[in-house]
Amino acid sequence: MVLAVDLGQSGARVRWEKGEHASSRAKRAAETPVQVLRDIFTEVSELHGKSLHDETVAMSLTGLYGNLTDPTPYGELANEFFGATSVAVIDDGLAGFMGALGSEDGVALSVGGGVVAVGGRRGKFAHADGLGHIFGDEGSGFWLGKHGLERVLATRQGRESDRVLLDYLKDEVAAFDKLASKTGAEAQTLCITASKKVLEAAEANISSAVTIRDRGAEQLAKTVAAAWINSGGMKNEGLSLALLGGNTKNKGYEESIRRRVSALLPQSRLVPTRGNHLDGAQTIARLMKSDNAPLLAWWHKR
Repeated sequence: MVLAVDLGQSGARVRWEKGEHASSRAKRAAETPVQVLRDIFTEVSELHGKSLHDETVAMSLTGLYGNLTDPTPYGELANEFFGATSVAVIDDGLAGFMGALGSEDGVALSVGGGVVAVGGRRGKFAHADGLGHIFGDEGSGFWLGKHGLERVLATRQGRESDRVLLDYLKDEVAAFDKLASKTGAEAQTLCITASKKVLEAAEANISSAVTIRDRGAEQLAKTVAAAWINSGGMKNEGLSLALLGGNTKNKGYEESIRRRVSALLPQSRLVPTRGNHLDGAQTIARLMKSDNAPLLAWWHKR
């Protein structure tokens, strides 16, 4: 069995033949995936034994920005901790696609702390967004939480007037007040965790939260359309759409995304996901034995 890793902005998971480990250690701003993976692999080794080995490791990683160049640091790290001799380094968008859709033509949209969409048509893949929270990730958990918090904090200062949302996010505002740095990694994490509350506020028909949610859905629909068109798809062509990530489990957000994607790609249909990023990473390791630049690169020990 392939040892699989899924690293995101809100946590990480590692799966091997006889078990699985979930970690709260996440990829944060200003960190490289390699830095974070070392911490996660150390955690796994301490908790599950240093004898955990596998010849093949498949890594689904955020923070590659759709432009994977050199897999060597990842391969050497997996070799150090697990004795791996072959390592597949995969942009998390491609892992999400293969886990959710397999060989089916369509788009897999992953909405976690960040956002990435991968379109696939007849073996050609295209990547959209995944640019990080400064230059992209529109509609992501970070994006939703940031816009909700900035509105209620402005209300508290008298720059906005949204007492209803301020009351709804009072716990998140209290967490904001305790931050040692308002611009560091903990602030980024707070925005991501606050996104769930913003979506709940939209479900409660708080108008400002509904506006934030629907703006996010509009941006996500554009990301889906870009991934499909850039993979060679046509606007009026049938395609499957799979949604991954915790925030897409919110029914209001799911429906808002679906309606806006349908407006841009009328023949799209929302389908259940077949699996997750770990499943996708393992599928890629079994079936895609060569590089697929710039979303997949293999490392082999010489």
